Amino acid sequence: MPVDVRLPTLLRPAAGGASSALLDGATVGDVLRNLEATYPSLSGQVLTGEGELHKFVNVYLNDDDVRYLDRLDTKVDDGDVLSILPAVAGGAS
Repeated sequence: MPVDVRLPTLLRPAAGGASSALLDGATVGDVLRNLEATYPSLSGQVLTGEGELHKFVNVYLNDDDVRYLDRLDTKVDDGDVLSILPAVAGGAS
């Protein structure tokens, strides 16, 4: 099932400049592992070495944060959009 994975500007250089990728997988975790297999330079930037989602990376399936679904075990369907967003912190003091 192809899922449209949207990459933030920060990760695009590691993906050869691609802003998105169509990848297969039954779950969010499958798709993210396929993303790392397709673009090895992304390894360790979205998933930890243990295969968990980095705490500073937010992943949305369509409009839903996967942390409030089944995390990496969240099922995906053909045509879904998976957006990867780096967490943003800081501000004026």
